[in-house]
Amino acid sequence: MKLNQQVMQDAMMQIRPATLDDTQAICALMRTRIRRWQRWCDDGRVEDVPYQELTLYERWLHGGAWMSTETGAIWLSHLARGAGTALVLVDDENTIMGYTEAYQGQELAPLGKHVYVHEIVTQDDIARDFLMQYWIDQRQEAKRITVSFANYDNEQHAYYERYGFKPLLTLYSIQVSAQQGQGFYRTSEHPNADPAQIKELVMPIGCTTSARHQWEMQWPSHWDALPQIKAQKTHRLLFSAAAQDAYVLYQQHLYDPRGATVYCWSHKGVSSQLLVAIKDWAHREGYRTLYLTGDEKLAKLAADDDIGSPQTAIYARDA
Repeated sequence: MKLNQQVMQDAMMQIRPATLDDTQAICALMRTRIRRWQRWCDDGRVEDVPYQELTLYERWLHGGAWMSTETGAIWLSHLARGAGTALVLVDDENTIMGYTEAYQGQELAPLGKHVYVHEIVTQDDIARDFLMQYWIDQRQEAKRITVSFANYDNEQHAYYERYGFKPLLTLYSIQVSAQQGQGFYRTSEHPNADPAQIKELVMPIGCTTSARHQWEMQWPSHWDALPQIKAQKTHRLLFSAAAQDAYVLYQQHLYDPRGATVYCWSHKGVSSQLLVAIKDWAHREGYRTLYLTGDEKLAKLAADDDIGSPQTAIYARDA
C-alpha cells in the first residue's frame, strides 16, 4: 500500500531525529492511549485519580517510561546513545504529530537481519500512514521490517497485511513450575549490558518483540532510581548447560512474588537440559512459578500439548 503522495505533500510533514527537547511532547502523545488514570488503594480497591496525583512509579504502571517526562528523558537519552532509532513527525509549525521507535536486529533465522518497528504513535491516521510508509521505504537497506502485536487483534492483522507484511512467528504464553532437576550447569552474574554480545543470537524465551529491543529494555539497569522497580528482583546471569551458553534474565513477577518472568538469549533454541537448568536455578532461588513466552516448539517442550492459543504475532515485510 502506497500513501497518496498528494496527501503527504499537503500535510507538509517531515521526519527528524527526536531530541531531549521533544520529550514532553512525546510523552503527551503517548499518554493519549491511556483512557483512565488509576491507583491501587491499601484495601485492594482501584480508584480513578488525576494524572498529577500519581507518583512516577504509578504512572509507569500504565505504560512504561513514556508515561512521565522524567523517565521518558532517561529512555530517549538511551536511544540517542545508539540503543535504537527515535524519530518524530512534525508539521510545518514544528508541532509533533507522531513518534516512532525502531531497533536494528541481527539474529539467526527466522528473523535474520531486520529492523523491528516498536512504536508508531500519532495524532491521526494520516500521520500514522506517513510513518508506516517511511519504514516501508527503508526496507531496501534494512532487508526486512518486522512488527509485533497481540494475535487476537484483527485490526492490526488487517492493517499490516495492507502494507504487504506477512506472518512470520506466533508466540505462546507458558506458565511452568520451577522445580529441582538433575543435570550439571554453571551460572555467573553478568551485569555487562553491551548489545554486541547478542549479535546473531536468537531469543527463544521471552521474546514478544525482538531480541535487541528486549535486551535494551531489560538488561541495562535504567530504573534503579525508582525504588519500587529496584525492589522488584532482577537476576542477570550467564548460563552454561550441556554445551549451550545463554544469557538469562529473571524478573520477579509484579503480582506474584514467588513467580518470575524469564528472558533468554542464545545461539539456538532451548535444549531440554537448559530448560531443566533454568527451572532448577529458579527453584533454588525461591521461585515456584515461571512465566515464559516462546514458539510452538518451546511451548510443547515446557507444557507438553496443553499450549493453548498463540498470544503474540510477529509479521515481516522483506525487501
